[in-house]
Amino acid sequence: MAVGTSTDLRPVQQVVRGTHVSDGAGVPICRSVGTPALRNLDPYLLLDELKAPAHMVTAGFPDHPHRGFETCSIMLEGKMEHEDSVGNKVGVIGPGGVQWMTAGRGIVHSEMPKVTEGNLWGFQLWINLPKKDKMVKPRYQDYQAADIPSVNQDGVTVRVMAGSHKGTTGPIVMRNPGLLMDVMLSKGASFSQDVPRGWNGFAYVCAGSGRICGTQGSCEHALVFGPGDHVTATTKDEEGLRFLLIAGQPIGEPVVQYGPFVMNTQSEIQKAFADFQTGRLQSPEDDVWM
Repeated sequence: MAVGTSTDLRPVQQVVRGTHVSDGAGVPICRSVGTPALRNLDPYLLLDELKAPAHMVTAGFPDHPHRGFETCSIMLEGKMEHEDSVGNKVGVIGPGGVQWMTAGRGIVHSEMPKVTEGNLWGFQLWINLPKKDKMVKPRYQDYQAADIPSVNQDGVTVRVMAGSHKGTTGPIVMRNPGLLMDVMLSKGASFSQDVPRGWNGFAYVCAGSGRICGTQGSCEHALVFGPGDHVTATTKDEEGLRFLLIAGQPIGEPVVQYGPFVMNTQSEIQKAFADFQTGRLQSPEDDVWM
């Protein structure tokens, strides 16, 4: 979009500092969404950033279940391999790659680093599913860096993973309308993006610093947007500014979450646990690529 074509800038209504925790087999992460400060932001349930020397995180994320939502894994540096419990070698996501996984009625999978040198830097976003889709067949969408289109203009690079920017549309197919972009600004550059009224959204700063919708943002902070129709960003930082821009249409349904299961009722959570414990969470007959 051209700067100035929208009229109602979304203000930043909350700034959330990420919390350092560990997950999987003791992997250190920074969690912003999914903390007491920001339990969720419909339809988003969690955002983790992993940034550490590869040799420190070799234990990775061994087999674990999911039901009732979707995950998006974004790699900036290093490689991560995904494999599920029925033998699907989902593949290795390399630098700049993205995997969108619809857990639906159930997946048991692992996410393991494939490098032991250099850094591992990436993110995992959890996205809720509406009741009508919580028990759909699991599905994977894998995209390497070359599959993600980018827009480069006036000191701004936008990698469009989902949604559209300046006529360029990302490859991820979403069940719930949304957008997902990796935005990079050099010093002195400015950025603007339409975000439909009624959607919830936030920016997560992962490098440099700058002003997002007029509010200063720095690394490991999520800036939650208020109502409006567009967002902006600028930076005077020598390092520039890099952030994930995430927004989507809220679902507006009850959320009952217990660890890796996200349903609408407590009885559905109990059924998920029972299915997992009896080996019925993921069906070997499900073709996860269709």
